[in-house]
Amino acid sequence: MAQTNEWLRALGVRHPIFAAPMAGGPSTPELVAAVSDAGGLGFLGVGYLSPEETRAAIRRVRALTDAPFGVNVFIPEDPKGDANHTIMAMKTWLREWLDDPALADEIDGIDPHMPTLAAFEAQVDVILEERVPILSFTFGCPDADTIRWWKAAGACVIGTATTPEEAAALEQAGCDAVIAQGYEAGGHRGSFLPIDETRLIGTMALVPQVVDRVRIPVIAAGGVMDGRGIVACLALGAIAVQMGTSFLVTDESGAHPAYKRAVMEWRDRGTALTRSFSGRPARGIRNAFMEAVERAGIQVPPYPLQNTLTQPIRRRAAVLGDAERMSLWAGQGYPMAKPMPAAKRVQELVQEMERVKSLLR
Repeated sequence: MAQTNEWLRALGVRHPIFAAPMAGGPSTPELVAAVSDAGGLGFLGVGYLSPEETRAAIRRVRALTDAPFGVNVFIPEDPKGDANHTIMAMKTWLREWLDDPALADEIDGIDPHMPTLAAFEAQVDVILEERVPILSFTFGCPDADTIRWWKAAGACVIGTATTPEEAAALEQAGCDAVIAQGYEAGGHRGSFLPIDETRLIGTMALVPQVVDRVRIPVIAAGGVMDGRGIVACLALGAIAVQMGTSFLVTDESGAHPAYKRAVMEWRDRGTALTRSFSGRPARGIRNAFMEAVERAGIQVPPYPLQNTLTQPIRRRAAVLGDAERMSLWAGQGYPMAKPMPAAKRVQELVQEMERVKSLLR
């Protein structure tokens, strides 16, 4: 625990509670600032933002708080092979399933493409120019020279791993810390090395393996919803816990109202890992679109091509408040989510931690 406190103090963080970067809307500057002001560490998820939007979001956080916060980026991916046939097949299937000619025509007109390395580098340049103290990343492992450059610019660099092997690769590349993301986690899996998707590792099994494998601090993530889970992860050797779903229905969360209602009302639906919305494995609450893609058995274009194809569907769903066609990213613990101000949630988590620790003395 002394090591935990020392590392967090160096970052200017009072509690071992990180608000996960939930790109695409939930992680608003207001949520980030509220968690950081309460003594945790808020993270902006800027994976879908342009460099200009990234700068504006960072400056909005700074206008709301003087506390430290982090920014999370998506490492660009290069899918193997030609995806054109898969894209055309998906467009054909979507036209049949949607029964909405106008929406299908919009999707037909999309020419999905991969984000360029130049755009990613421009986004990182903005983050470093803005002197954001903590830079985390998902979906890959930059080379050692890149990480050295980020650290030389003053950033504490944190990578995301889903296996002990990935954690070791991140340490070797020079990361200051690693997020150990278990199978239970909501949203996209941060895997970047080949992995058998029938042998995914849960948080309680992953964290001690990563702690034993690397010498850098480990942040646990996946399925942790309350103080009991935080204390358990700290006991396994984690230095902090990153929680997304626990903050999903807070007042400051930017999740769509229909998304929040689904989290609160669809308690019995459960979650599943799916590629249906984005082309990359991600955990979300089961809904009609997810199940339709599964039943069709159609090959899904790789990320982010499928994400681009389904964007009009998700945008229309937001207008209509139709949660059956939204990507409802959530971890396995989502039935434990509570609507309240984010600062109050941090306070509750700290109180729950203290109660659990008192029982263990």
